[in-house]
Formats: sequence, C-alpha cells, structure tokens
Amino acid sequence: MRKVLMVGPGRNVHGGISGVVNNYYAAGLDKKIRLCYIATMVEGSKARKLLQAGIAYLRFLAVLPRYEIVHVHMASDSSYYRKSVFIRTAHFFGKKIVLHQHGGDFTGFYRRELGEKGRVRVRCTLAMADEFLVLAPVWKTFFGEIIGEEKITVLPDAIPVSKREPREYGQHRILFLGRLCREKGVRELLACVPALRERFADVKIYLGGIWEDGDLQEEAARYPQQVEWLGWVFGDEKKKYLRECDIFVLPTYFEGQSLSVMEAMEAACAVVASDTGGIPMMISHQKSGLLVKPKDAEALKEALLAALEDPALCRRLGEQARETVEKEFSMEENMRRLLQIYERVAGKLECPPQRVDGSKDGTV
Repeated sequence: MRKVLMVGPGRNVHGGISGVVNNYYAAGLDKKIRLCYIATMVEGSKARKLLQAGIAYLRFLAVLPRYEIVHVHMASDSSYYRKSVFIRTAHFFGKKIVLHQHGGDFTGFYRRELGEKGRVRVRCTLAMADEFLVLAPVWKTFFGEIIGEEKITVLPDAIPVSKREPREYGQHRILFLGRLCREKGVRELLACVPALRERFADVKIYLGGIWEDGDLQEEAARYPQQVEWLGWVFGDEKKKYLRECDIFVLPTYFEGQSLSVMEAMEAACAVVASDTGGIPMMISHQKSGLLVKPKDAEALKEALLAALEDPALCRRLGEQARETVEKEFSMEENMRRLLQIYERVAGKLECPPQRVDGSKDGTV
C-alpha cells in the first residue's frame, strides 16, 4: 500500500478544496492507500489560522518520515505561502511531491502581485514537484510557461454520480453556491434582479454561501421577495436546492474548476456560468450550459432571461450536462488516475524514505 501524506485546508472549511478532499474520502481513497491528512488552515481569526498552521507544521515534521509521497493541495496568495513551507520541507527530506493546484487566480497573483524575486521563488518552489496536477488545459499552458509542461498533468475535479431523479423545469428558481463576494460575480447577479422580476414576477434567487462583502449583503436585502440568503448549505440541504432550482448560476471572475458547477450539472440544472478558467472545459456553450463573459452584467441578464423563458432549453441543457458528468467527471475514474499518478511518482524513488534523523523507516 502506498503511503501518502496529504496536506490541505481543514475538511470542514467552506471551499472547493475541502470538497475535493471530502469526495476522495467518500470514494474510499483512504482504503486504497495508507493516507494521513493534515489540515493547515481553519476558519476564524488570523491568530487562530496562524496557530493552526504552526500545529500542522509540527505534526507534518513528526509524521513525514513515515510517508513516501507528499500530496499538497494549494491555491494562490496565502494558500501558496502556507503550502510553500511544506513543499520545501518535503523536498529537503527527499520526499516525492504531488502538487495539486486548485487556485483560480494564480495568474493575477503571479503576474501582478509578485516582483521578480517573488516570481523566481515561486518557480523554484513549484519546480520541486515530481507531479504537478492542474484542473484544466488552460492551467497546463500557464504553469507550463513557469516550470515546463513535462511534469504537468490535467486531472479535473470529480464528484460521486447519484441515480438520476425526475425533475421539473420552468420553476423560475435560480441557485448560486459559493463565496458571496465581488470576485464570484455577485454584484453582477444582483444587478440583473430588476430586469428578471419585471419579466417574471415569481423569479427567486437563492444565495448559498457566506457573505464576505457587507455592501453586497445590503444590496441583496433590497430585494426581499426575489433574493433569499441560505447561509452555507451542504449535504442533504444542498441536494434539495439543486433538485428544486432549475437554473444554477456562477458569474465568477476567475475559477480553477468549479465543484459547485459540477454538482449542478450532476443534478441536471441548466447552468449559466462565466467563460473563464476551467469552466469552458466542463460546459459546451448552448449544449450543456450557457457561458457568459465575466464582469458582463448585460450578458448575464440575457442568458438568465433565455433560460427563464424556455423550459425546453433548460431541460436540454440540464440533461446534456448530466451526461457530461457521467462520462467525464466520475469520481471512480478520477481516483483511478490519481492512484496511477501515485504509482508513477513512487516508481521514481531511488532509495527508501529517510527519517528526519537520517535513519531508514520501514513502519507507518
């Protein structure tokens, strides 16, 4: 059994990476390998986050000698800075590293926020990976310019596929799931409300997520009949809203690959989403969803009106989206490929793993 030490955010953190990790556990990855998961980030104050990072690093040092592969889930900004410490430590001790990049705005972080010295350091850190996993071909191109494409593999996210259930279209119910902030396009979505309610008096937009912008929350409160805040939804409650809402919307500015869009596709919703990041790899415009330009409230309004006006269109988009998930984004296929990647990485091992103190380790 391969021994893998996995690093990422807490599994109860609100976000896509924790969803990916939880899906791996639900699919039984921990039964197929000897898996240890270390949470480097929790939600809360800066002090709480800093304390968690410190505890996670000490635990990482303690168990590192027992594992042959270190699998690091990473985004950009503070996630990169946290994970770079773990990556460099694993590299120092000669471990094989699988770096799993999830961030939707690493481009902006790398090109606009970093100086030349910072970019050099990022290139050096990322190059320490033996396998570099990205969610879509567009990211292979971007990161290929930084570290070369030879070690980069496209591994799209995946979800468990449940039994198909009958559903109705033409309900005029729209669902949004994600961080409630400017970068997810919430401002543009709220700007569409007057036009939508003018055409459809019964239209309802459900916002599932945590508010990160007080101004946007105040804006949403201006439409009490049309906009309802659900808080963060998960589990059976999430499935309920995906089943009851015939349209799913995500007008995000950037995205690695949206797990919420994939869940909406699996539920056969008609998806309206931004043409950015890995989303175009998931959705074929006018076949399995409607794609709009990011930050374009007018285009978003027209796409939502088209879906609201035509239940037959929603059904066609939803059914094709469901078929796409079944064929291309099943959890079983994703996990099979991940296990192959572990085998490939482990095959590069030149000697038995070493303890931090230099002695060989043959135990778990």
